[in-house]
Amino acid sequence: MIRGSETRKADYPIDPLFLDRWSPRAMSGEEIPEQELMLLFEAARWAPSAYNNQPWRFLYGRWGSEQWPLFFDLLVPGNRVWAKNAAALVLIVSKTTFDHNGKPSITHSFDCGAAWGGLALQGTLRGYVVHGMQGFDYERARVTLAIPDDFRVEAMVAVGRPAPRETLPDELQQREAPSDRKKLAETVCEGKFRF
Repeated sequence: MIRGSETRKADYPIDPLFLDRWSPRAMSGEEIPEQELMLLFEAARWAPSAYNNQPWRFLYGRWGSEQWPLFFDLLVPGNRVWAKNAAALVLIVSKTTFDHNGKPSITHSFDCGAAWGGLALQGTLRGYVVHGMQGFDYERARVTLAIPDDFRVEAMVAVGRPAPRETLPDELQQREAPSDRKKLAETVCEGKFRF
């Protein structure tokens, strides 16, 4: 697997881990031991959240398990082509209300994103491919996986061991490289919004 730090260049001296994390699609089909998957969830567990509410929830199906089809069948056809070789599919949902008072949590998605970031970085450290996606049926996910109304379906993640890009269809092989990012001036400013 290509290390992002081999091709990406940061403008400021950050830890290479942030450059190495990217979203490959080529996965080997090798199974992931449940203990290994739990390490990724453990990293996500320690994310910050408003009122320490920890609104994130992770539902998953490992390849070959009876749960796998529930998750795989939610994917759009374009994601099925490559995600069929993932070791696990993870659905991320966030609780839209606070546990302590039942009132709406405005930052539930923000907090959930912090947990996803921890999961993705831990996966990178462990040598896994961790690819987040929105290409699945959100409403079917809610119904099929019995997600209560006070939870929002956020995203799905494919996790697996890396494989050579040649295992992908031609059109995906061409995209199988770490992407660059916008310059900070395009996303950061002091004072009023001026983008």
